[in-house]
Amino acid sequence: MIQISSVEKRQQKKLVILWSITFLILFPLLVTLGLLMRLNQGEWMRMSPGTFYALMTLHGLGMAGSLFSIALAAISYLIATRYARLNIGVGYFSYVSVVLGVLGLAIASLYAKFGAGWYLLYPLPFTGANWPAWSTGLTIISIIVLGIGLLINCLHVLYALAKEYGGITRIAGWQYFKKDPPEKELPSVVMISTISLVPAVLAFLAASVMLIMYLLKYFEPSLAFDPLLLKNLTFFFGHTLVNVTMYIGVGWLYTLLPEFTHRDWKITKVTAIAWNATFFFILFAYFHHLYMDFVQPLPLQYAGQLASYFSAIPATAVTMFGVIVQLYHSKIKWTIVPLMFLLGTAGWAIGGFAAVVDSTISINKVLHNTLWVPAHFHTYMLMGILLFILAFFYYLVGAKEDPGKDQKPKLGFWLFVIGSYSFLLMFYLGGLNSVPRRYSDYGGIPLKNVHETGAHLAQAASVSICLLLLGLMLMYVTLFTKLLRSSRPAAQNETVL
Repeated sequence: MIQISSVEKRQQKKLVILWSITFLILFPLLVTLGLLMRLNQGEWMRMSPGTFYALMTLHGLGMAGSLFSIALAAISYLIATRYARLNIGVGYFSYVSVVLGVLGLAIASLYAKFGAGWYLLYPLPFTGANWPAWSTGLTIISIIVLGIGLLINCLHVLYALAKEYGGITRIAGWQYFKKDPPEKELPSVVMISTISLVPAVLAFLAASVMLIMYLLKYFEPSLAFDPLLLKNLTFFFGHTLVNVTMYIGVGWLYTLLPEFTHRDWKITKVTAIAWNATFFFILFAYFHHLYMDFVQPLPLQYAGQLASYFSAIPATAVTMFGVIVQLYHSKIKWTIVPLMFLLGTAGWAIGGFAAVVDSTISINKVLHNTLWVPAHFHTYMLMGILLFILAFFYYLVGAKEDPGKDQKPKLGFWLFVIGSYSFLLMFYLGGLNSVPRRYSDYGGIPLKNVHETGAHLAQAASVSICLLLLGLMLMYVTLFTKLLRSSRPAAQNETVL
């Protein structure tokens, strides 16, 4: 660790608390959009297809963007207070950019009913749309503004780490490939942040190319582009960014869990090789989203299956083994933070396994357009990424120093876990029963059993969402109180991580 002044630490903590409070307000609102969609699919309420797809668009873009944003903010805080100095102005620029982007997306979807989905697949936003043209332009510009803020933040973190530790290859852990151990030990969070943020930068650059082409199309409708090229750019961006969000969360698992087990979690040659292999495979795993595109070159389809398999093994295997080693006979006190880390690791593994199943070409033919797809990514986002984020929040407000006094967080946590897995189970059962995804309702399905199964599962999912929201609110009581108290610039709040 390097010496960071208490003033700098307070500034960084104030920024991450601002991010945290914003996320905690936004997240249940986005969950509520999902609840409304499941209520409509369960035939307990009625909304027009246009409204449904507008909510689906905001829910998808909002969740992916907010989870990545808070993950980046949290890892930036850990780095800025321990490992490398970060410019506080860059952090606030990123925050303002994200807020402006989210506001633009909310206006486009909730007011103008822009409903092209998070993927905006060309030529849908421009052809056959039932929303006003200006909302398409506003959506494109909003994503650009949001993306610029996050891209600059990623580049800033990478630059600061490379400057502090001697170059990009060193912060990627390549010195561990040599026979002799490195002279200077590299913190695990530095290597994991590098392995995560470099693909994130590449994903944002791909999105930039795609969005510039969309913007040109918006201003000059006569232009025409290759739909397959734009689909590749879209899924390279979306798939990579969601996976990177998970890996960033794992970064603070490596950093914070040892504080509860009182054991070191150092980088070894195996760890460095595993994470660098993951960096390579994650760049090509998105091809499994394009199996149904028969004009995609066949070698890329095979590459998608192989990369999907391989990307799920190295980092996951060494991380799960590391968690077991950390916990085994550690006499850890099972406060809410280590509980969230443990179950977050489990959710990451379960969702990852379900993704690998779906990425198998022969199985994907059956499951591709069913609810199995939202099942797997909701699993590692809701029970993986989100639990890591909540664990960070509780650590941030001092839950480590205040174990067991307030039982509301643990009660809320278990209600959240039960509600979340019940909700996810309905998705998996829907996939196994061929219930299609992205349908606003199931009334038009000619197969009666599929229609009824989809509606009943959506009803059960709606009840489960209410339960997880209840658990979330119980946790929020403690989180909001302590976050607001921590944000006060008083002498009693001198303690920083």
